[in-house]
Amino acid sequence: MQGKIHRADIPEAVASIARPLREAGFQAYLVGGCVRDLLMGREPKDWDLATDARPEKIQELFPDSVYENRFGTVGVKTGAEEAALRIVEVTTFRKEGAYSDARHPDRVLFSSSLEEDLQRRDFTVNAMAIDCASLALVDPFGGAKDIAGQALRAVGDPEERFREDALRLLRAVRLAVELQFSIARATREAIKAHAPLLGKISAERIRDEFIKLVMSKDAARGVILLEELGLLQFVLPELREGLGVMQNKHHIYSVFEHNVRALDYAARNGYSLAVRLASLLHDVGKPRTKKGEGEQATFYNHDIVGAKMAKKALNRLRFPHHFIEQVAHLVRYHLFYYNVGEVSEAGVRRFLSRVGVENIDDLIKVREADRIGSGVPKARPYKLRHLLFMIEKVRHDPLSPKMLNINGDEVMEITGLPPGPPVGWILEVLLDEVL
Repeated sequence: MQGKIHRADIPEAVASIARPLREAGFQAYLVGGCVRDLLMGREPKDWDLATDARPEKIQELFPDSVYENRFGTVGVKTGAEEAALRIVEVTTFRKEGAYSDARHPDRVLFSSSLEEDLQRRDFTVNAMAIDCASLALVDPFGGAKDIAGQALRAVGDPEERFREDALRLLRAVRLAVELQFSIARATREAIKAHAPLLGKISAERIRDEFIKLVMSKDAARGVILLEELGLLQFVLPELREGLGVMQNKHHIYSVFEHNVRALDYAARNGYSLAVRLASLLHDVGKPRTKKGEGEQATFYNHDIVGAKMAKKALNRLRFPHHFIEQVAHLVRYHLFYYNVGEVSEAGVRRFLSRVGVENIDDLIKVREADRIGSGVPKARPYKLRHLLFMIEKVRHDPLSPKMLNINGDEVMEITGLPPGPPVGWILEVLLDEVL
């Protein structure tokens, strides 16, 4: 932990907002995640200020600001080039009323007390403030101590914190993974007890928190934590079907552990969200297609079943349609077969035409994750390297009707056909001849 904060740690874009607030007689504190990150020696992703000034006063001091919410948060434009500093959120101290829906407070009351404002926050490491004038740390709930002990602990009564906003159940896992912290025992037990509250949270909010978790470097630990704490059943129940489902002589892990290990490889290599989710879900269809036990167990068509399951899961979480199709496509074709000497250039062209040349790089990454998730030492054996060599040879050959040296207009001119499906059929036949 870095400990002491220096004035140079606070960007001028932030200091230039705090100064006018103080000169006008108001308090100005850095709050939230930026304080935690500064104490940990990390670069803050965003900067937030809290003040006893009401929103109208903040807007008077900063006319070119935005106030379009009921939470007392004013967005002050700084003109900074850095994305994290272009808009600094300045929020009036507040305390919250009761939560009747486990999502949002029924009402928000402005306060003149910083401690009241910190008391409503989720975890102790997020419930600290730094006085912009003196740089003194305000830490009424022991956040700095928890940073030193690498513990994620709810502020006050953990059960009350999770009843207030059930999304904090997921946020606890995500923060524990991002910060490499353990979850304090009482907080952990409260998460288990209140896991069903996730049913009250919108799919969109769950999706956004899950994306942050999957995009973290230690995403695999996050998925395991979700399962240990009883949360996975409310996020990706399909994944749980692989728990304890052993495979065959080609695998040493259960389906669940294999999928999670594949995600781990994808995350540690910084792959895209689509590749990470496809890696996590690539064998999700195995439990439903398993026939037999032991070394001779089979999972025929698990790629097809898995693609359908992936679509259903991502639809439920309200992912965009085009993204769902992309992930499902990677799951569907992750099982492609290739053997050196058995496949010609024409075969590789047909393969690329089927899976889409735009998908091939991601598909190779999913295959690598699948291999490492199976416990083998090499992500790219000779067969895969040879396939990549063959792909590069034919990548720019015509692989779809759009890549042919003839188009629909020319087909109509030559044949005299009117616009319609037959023109497309002719182009498909011509493509097949090329392939």
